[in-house]
Amino acid sequence: MRKMTEQQWRAFVTHGTRTGKLSIVRADGSPHVTPVWFLLDGDDIVLTTEKNGVKGRNLARDGRFALCVDEDRPPYAFVLFQGRAEISEDPDDMLHWGGLLGARYMGDDRVQEYAARNGGPGNILVRGRIDKVIAFDGIAD
Repeated sequence: MRKMTEQQWRAFVTHGTRTGKLSIVRADGSPHVTPVWFLLDGDDIVLTTEKNGVKGRNLARDGRFALCVDEDRPPYAFVLFQGRAEISEDPDDMLHWGGLLGARYMGDDRVQEYAARNGGPGNILVRGRIDKVIAFDGIAD
């Protein structure tokens, strides 16, 4: 098992269409984990979600999060981010990031469709400031 450098973990999490497993804190203190589409923007994780959904409500109440991105094939690898999220409903930012998420996960020809779907009314933009990174590859080596 080898610790990844910053350059390695940045390349790993931005490669292809890997999803992240987002963990947040429910009001009763229990964890909630769900797969998400995300982008890396400098030292931030960016994603969209429904304002009144479990993620949206709980992140607005308590912005703490962990996001795990992994490779599920040998020799296995993972990157774990921990941080605090800020919520925005700015329409221009929502459409911009919704489109970029659509491009990453569904292709450039579907940017407008996913900008409207993920950046439209009822959704929020989540910008998670990364405070800590744990990253390893070659876990089975």
